[in-house]
Amino acid sequence: MTVWAVGDVQGCLEPLDTLLQRIAFDPARDQLWFCGDLVNRGPDSLGVLARVRELGPAAIVVLGNHDLHWLATHFHIRDSSTRASANWLRRQALAHYDASLDCLMVHAGVYPGWNLEQTLARAAEVEEALGSEGCEAFLGNMYGDAPNYWSDDLDGIRRLRAIVNALTRMRMVDEQGRMDFAFKRPPGKQPPYLAPWFTRPSNLPPKSRTVFGHWSALGQFVTDRLVSLDSGCVWGRSLTAVRLDGHPDTVRAPCPKLRRSRSAKRA
Repeated sequence: MTVWAVGDVQGCLEPLDTLLQRIAFDPARDQLWFCGDLVNRGPDSLGVLARVRELGPAAIVVLGNHDLHWLATHFHIRDSSTRASANWLRRQALAHYDASLDCLMVHAGVYPGWNLEQTLARAAEVEEALGSEGCEAFLGNMYGDAPNYWSDDLDGIRRLRAIVNALTRMRMVDEQGRMDFAFKRPPGKQPPYLAPWFTRPSNLPPKSRTVFGHWSALGQFVTDRLVSLDSGCVWGRSLTAVRLDGHPDTVRAPCPKLRRSRSAKRA
């Protein structure tokens, strides 16, 4: 089995199909990890969701901030044409770990200080809220920059929002562990009190890799500990897949700059 991870698709179906062809993806044999933001800004979010669903168990998906925004919009307007896709999407994970590869996948990052068990357990709290019959109440209250820190004392919607902010929105963190959501430029241009989340002390297993997207200005790169995958497809750059088993081959598909979907907003 070959295991690939792909960056933020954001509703760009044609580049995704091109990438599947270029990696000769076979859902009967291979596995494809999607690091979130399947939908929203590009021209064919429903087409992307249909294609990923067609892959069945060969597709491993974690949710990104744009996926959550799309879900909130669906449940607000109650669009019957998207109901099946929305019900499938809201039952996807916020974090995925494969012990055989020692790889953890999230959309944005792992809050500094969380270990693997804490990350998966806190992701599961949000997954339970999304999968429940009362998911509309959660989706309607998940927005907001506060709290921008983690504390074990957080409860209720504030606790769930902090988990969502860490796993799907975080880029920069200050020395006190406060997440900053305003800075979206490349590292090195931030205020001196901020640093990328992955440079802060980590309690993840010492040899594990974290696969993530979300930060298009950071771009795609691979190190022993990190696989960064958002190569800016929706901004006219490329959609990238990285092989996670064996040698980390990188395959790209070109992405022409596209007009945003009318329903897409900056989330």
